[in-house]
Amino acid sequence: MTILLWGWNDDLEAVWKGAERGSAVPARVIAQGRETWRVAGDFGECPANAAGKLRLATEAGADWPAVGDWVAVELRDQGSAAQIQEVLPCRSRFTRKVAGKKLAEQVIAANVDVALLVCALDGDFNPRRVERYLAQCWESGARPVIVLNKADVCQAPQKRVDEIERVAMGVPVCAVSGKTGQGFDELENHLARGQTLVLLGSSGVGKSTIVNRLLGRAIQEVEQVRASDSRGRHTTTKRELFALPNGALLMDTPGLRELQLWDADQGISQTFVDIESLAAQCRFGNCRHQGEPGCAVEAAIRSGSLEAARLNNWRKLEREMAFLRRKVDPEASHNEKQRIKQLMRGVNKMYRDRKKR
Repeated sequence: MTILLWGWNDDLEAVWKGAERGSAVPARVIAQGRETWRVAGDFGECPANAAGKLRLATEAGADWPAVGDWVAVELRDQGSAAQIQEVLPCRSRFTRKVAGKKLAEQVIAANVDVALLVCALDGDFNPRRVERYLAQCWESGARPVIVLNKADVCQAPQKRVDEIERVAMGVPVCAVSGKTGQGFDELENHLARGQTLVLLGSSGVGKSTIVNRLLGRAIQEVEQVRASDSRGRHTTTKRELFALPNGALLMDTPGLRELQLWDADQGISQTFVDIESLAAQCRFGNCRHQGEPGCAVEAAIRSGSLEAARLNNWRKLEREMAFLRRKVDPEASHNEKQRIKQLMRGVNKMYRDRKKR
């Protein structure tokens, strides 16, 4: 397999020729472990580690190699091993805040054209989770496609499709069954030759089953979900890029127990464009949609054209982003503290005036 089959194109060739890299050759990261990688290029495939200068650069804020990245490597041992010298500029990155309390960004997939956001049509069906994935996807630069898997176990799949389409805001929605192959003709319309796609979703939604069917062979391990809540456990333990028979490139990722957003303000705006459009029609520019007169958002909820659960999720994601900004940006934290102080002064003055009366 040549580097062209991994997605190399004229734009990347121009970037490569724009700098002097000595004896290094271009390659793509196709698998990632703990500080170990597997890369592929004209030389074939081989394991790789990071050069010392790359480690120093990442400590200064440069990108650490992720699956899908294009890199410059020095071949070792007659092409049986490689050392990553540099990460080439990236056109898209799907990221999240690392799990837990640590404030850091984690890159899940790089240089992705299409993100297949997988949601199961069993007991784990959750439109609010789809909205969260959409917000981070729009921020990444990739084009989302929503894949509703396990259509074979759903009594009314079209009803679920309609429900997701109401929150998808024009994003394509495909109902499929990785087990039976139902709906895969429609899904394969989004798998264009030379494009890179990533499968994203919670544990147990059936990503590995989808990968196996698209590849035409059982390459990923699959397990049954728990009957009590339809939740799965991790069977995919690493991120890996596969070449599909039709020439598309598909990245499988471990199931995400949680997706905490990272720098997704624009993504939230695009995901909830209907709410932001309604908010622009409110009587007051600073309307909080909590009982103010002339609130177009609350009017839409009363009329049934907007779900209260969708509004609540929008508020939740906005609060999450505001909290992250305060933690990451000292100025934002200072401004928030000043706002709270001013608010409390007003409350205290109100009580003092009430006592005087």
